[in-house]
Amino acid sequence: MNFRKIISKIFFLLFSVSILSAQGFLHTKDKAIINGNGEEILLKGIGLGGWLVQEGYMLKTPYSIMGAEHAIRREIEKLIGIEKTEELYAIYHENYVKEIDINNIADWGFNSIRLPMHWNKLISQTNPLTFSEAGFQTIDSLLNWCEKNKIYLILDLHAASGGQSDEPISDYDKTKLSLWESEENKTLTVELWKEIAKRYVDKEWIGGYDLINEPKWNLGESNKALRELYIRITDSIRTVDTNHIVFIEGNWFATDFNGLAPAWDENMVYSFHRYWNPNEQRTIQNIIDLRDETNVPLWLGETGENSNGWFLDCVELMEKNNIGWAWWPHKKIDNIAGPLSAPMVPNYQTLLDYWRGSGSKPTEEFAYETLLAQFENLEYEKCIYQPGIVDALFRQVDDKTSKPFKEHIFPGIIYVSEYDLGSRLIAYNDLDFDNTKGLGNAEWNSGKVFRNDGVDIEKCTDSPTNGFNISWIEPGEWLKYSVKVKQSGTYNLVIRYSAKTSDGKVLFMLDDENISSNIKLSTTEGLQNWRSFTVPEINLTSGEHELEIKFLSGGFRLNYIEFVLR
Repeated sequence: MNFRKIISKIFFLLFSVSILSAQGFLHTKDKAIINGNGEEILLKGIGLGGWLVQEGYMLKTPYSIMGAEHAIRREIEKLIGIEKTEELYAIYHENYVKEIDINNIADWGFNSIRLPMHWNKLISQTNPLTFSEAGFQTIDSLLNWCEKNKIYLILDLHAASGGQSDEPISDYDKTKLSLWESEENKTLTVELWKEIAKRYVDKEWIGGYDLINEPKWNLGESNKALRELYIRITDSIRTVDTNHIVFIEGNWFATDFNGLAPAWDENMVYSFHRYWNPNEQRTIQNIIDLRDETNVPLWLGETGENSNGWFLDCVELMEKNNIGWAWWPHKKIDNIAGPLSAPMVPNYQTLLDYWRGSGSKPTEEFAYETLLAQFENLEYEKCIYQPGIVDALFRQVDDKTSKPFKEHIFPGIIYVSEYDLGSRLIAYNDLDFDNTKGLGNAEWNSGKVFRNDGVDIEKCTDSPTNGFNISWIEPGEWLKYSVKVKQSGTYNLVIRYSAKTSDGKVLFMLDDENISSNIKLSTTEGLQNWRSFTVPEINLTSGEHELEIKFLSGGFRLNYIEFVLR
């Protein structure tokens, strides 16, 4: 009997391994990306931004002096010294991405990960050229976690030697030669990619090589220097690896593909990025035309930094045009626009104030302990998960209903910020719901806390509270809640609000039927002065219902409502 169990287990393991590797290498076929079984794959990925290439905006450091990684590190070293900075960076990198992050990314529904890499974490010295085993071990560990979860890993050179742009995202240092101004930097980039390809040539869960992230340099209308470098890198890769896709980004933040057609490789994908555009066909028609002219697949390799409503519209536009995508990023400090938010420790603001020139210099001990606490908060277990992001990217694409954000039972309290998950006009309506006007115009959410829809939420000063209240209310906006009434009967409705004026008006509906008249909320003589207003004798029947709060006019804040059985 034991022998049979052992044989069965061995067979199961062998079968599992065969299934794991059965998909084969991703490759292109005409305008599509397919796997080894000939099945078309629509990549649905997320980028691990901020991990191996720091970007100041993710850490909330002042952009002008601490936007790039080398500048962030320099300012930290000034406060705590080189040795302690090394120690903290090791903790930072260990906590930012662990196996649990990858497990959850797969559970959320993503089938791929884009890894932004920094050249200096893979090359330990340039003369003689020596590669960093510790740096490659990081990739090896990540690939192992991806293999376990059956998701593809796409390697992205986010910071090339010298910097491929004059932006902090490439860790550009204006005191040194850029990628485009140095033949040595170009050669290092070519040699690095050859080494990467040599190490991962046989790895089927490597989805491909994203050669240079977001070039941004005046290279002439034809982008001749960009094309030439891409061809050099591709040729170098192909001397050791003919298995993997090469992803090619256009100039000017992966938007300008002039001179990059025709294609020079049979296993190539054009990768474009888009932010803050209207989600309309006209905004991507030029890249669609490129695909039609070249018969080369497309991939939206980076997008995000907007509202959940914009996310949904973007995914629908991409999938309508058979274009895979990768969201950006999976984690930041104290931010609502990604799946994970690392809470900001209170003392961290003191450091930020100092770096911005509005605070005194902290002691070495204070700075070290603060950064240690903040970097420890990067662990998955300490991050705040934002389900609305994932819901918008996946469920809402096909399911045009709302679902509970939290269980609401009457008698009981509903904190108003805990409205249903779902798209605009399904779970809520808000007049400002996305940003299509460019960087810095994040008008979709005035409060920028708790949730990433158009609904404006801020931190609440009332008690009791879940920590948040609705504010910046405008006429015509509304919120929906899935509720369960445990007992039929007559209830009093208690509205907890604050208001400067007596202009506020609100209406309550249950299953599309009015359960109140138009309710006028009188002034509480200040938005920090909270008051309860009671609407008596509302009849409710037991069972599951949909409750709507309709705002007929604004000028007030709303914390919670409570249905009290009489």
